[in-house]
Amino acid sequence: MSAVITVAPTGPIATKADHPALPTQPEEIAEAVERAYEDGASVAHIHLRDDQDRPTADLSVARRTMELIRERCPILIQLSTGVGLSVPFEERAGLVELRPEMATLNPCSMSFGAGEFRNPPAGVERLAGRMQELGVKPELEIYDTGHLDACLRLRDKGLLTGRLQFSIVLGVRGGMAATPANLALLAQRLPEDAIWQVIAIGRHNLSLTGIGLALGGNARAGLEDTLHLRKGELAPDNRPLVQRAVRLAQALDRPVAGIGRAREALLATQP
Repeated sequence: MSAVITVAPTGPIATKADHPALPTQPEEIAEAVERAYEDGASVAHIHLRDDQDRPTADLSVARRTMELIRERCPILIQLSTGVGLSVPFEERAGLVELRPEMATLNPCSMSFGAGEFRNPPAGVERLAGRMQELGVKPELEIYDTGHLDACLRLRDKGLLTGRLQFSIVLGVRGGMAATPANLALLAQRLPEDAIWQVIAIGRHNLSLTGIGLALGGNARAGLEDTLHLRKGELAPDNRPLVQRAVRLAQALDRPVAGIGRAREALLATQP
């Protein structure tokens, strides 16, 4: 079974002060995505920054970033509607109007570090319905067991259809801890035909990515999830993290999916 590798080059939290190679501007993000595509990534998970490097849902920034990526490579684009804790929900939701192949759908509000990640139930339902109208595939980001239940309620209401695509996010303060037991618990509770990946934040990124691949999940790699290759050693940029995920998949006899296979697996309209 092939493994889909997603690159997450930027994220909403780290800054260039944390890592000088963090890509924040459209040209930088597009270049990082192109390099990841060359290394085996078939999906790009995109967070946007304004000209001051702050998280933004500005449609002109998003449009420019998508255009630059598409000029460089055929990678599948997944816009984050999480954007950043300071950006209002309705602004974040508006990003789906650009019709990327995929976009995140966060089903629940939660504490997120020292802040609050607001995803009001009525707004989430409206966003799910709008994504369905536009043909934008939801990437369901779940940080706890109750988030999975919320997604299944959306499915039961007809707001999620086809083969569901989940990201199990572990290690965020306010969500589930990054442990093998928590990963196994959520993975075994997913719908039988679901596509999924683990997103392990920080120092547990490597081990849980490997466990997720061994369990049949996909993998995400990049500076959004960890700035380090190993303890005390910053990754030079996104490339070594993507290359490491590719090697992990190959070591587990999981051939890396190309664009066509990834599109077939992730964007299927039927289970």
